[in-house]
Amino acid sequence: MPLLASCVPSVTREETIATAYRYTQMQWIPSDENVRHGPDSRGIMVHTPDQTIKKSGDTHGWWEPGKLARSMPYQWGGFDTPESFLEKIAAGKKAGDVGDAAKRKLGDAGTSSESCGIDCSGFVSRCWNLSRPYSTREMYQICDPLKSLDDLLPGDCLLNDKHIVLFAKWAVPGKVISAYQAGPFPKWKVSSCGLSKEKLIKDGYSPWRYRGLTKKHLTPSTTISNIGYEWR
Repeated sequence: MPLLASCVPSVTREETIATAYRYTQMQWIPSDENVRHGPDSRGIMVHTPDQTIKKSGDTHGWWEPGKLARSMPYQWGGFDTPESFLEKIAAGKKAGDVGDAAKRKLGDAGTSSESCGIDCSGFVSRCWNLSRPYSTREMYQICDPLKSLDDLLPGDCLLNDKHIVLFAKWAVPGKVISAYQAGPFPKWKVSSCGLSKEKLIKDGYSPWRYRGLTKKHLTPSTTISNIGYEWR
């Protein structure tokens, strides 16, 4: 059931950004057991974003068995916390599952229960402290549109028909934003990134504000400990 506007969970902007940052900093050591390039037991095709995926032409694979990995991998339909991801990896689940045209066509039916990780809307849902993942199609139910990208504050989002990113700050005021996202760029994982305002508009992104964000927002002098960001 959709959450009513008056019933959305409350979360501060500080908490939202701190959660996003925590996803990028988590560490884990994958094994060969966490790799899959083929169907799972239900016939759902899975491709983990390890470095061997490059053999199929995808250049955005990144983790390697036996080597320390940082951040959570992308998984189509994934909604893991750092804690649940580490438990599943230890139990032999597959580390991530990349998205493609076939997955988009299948929708939720393309999600493998034998993999773990998080996708773009699941990631933002976790950052907003939601109890379930809201898809990009559902985000409009719990968010209000902003008039301009210039109105964005930390914890707001940018949304188009395929993807969602979490706004952190302006890297270059009015021109380049710093954002968090779970997606293929630069690798199939949760990452912080710089995105130009011009390209965001060209790609059809519009700015939105989750209704559960508290009225309090970060002032120019506010610095979040452990993150090192100062909003300007």
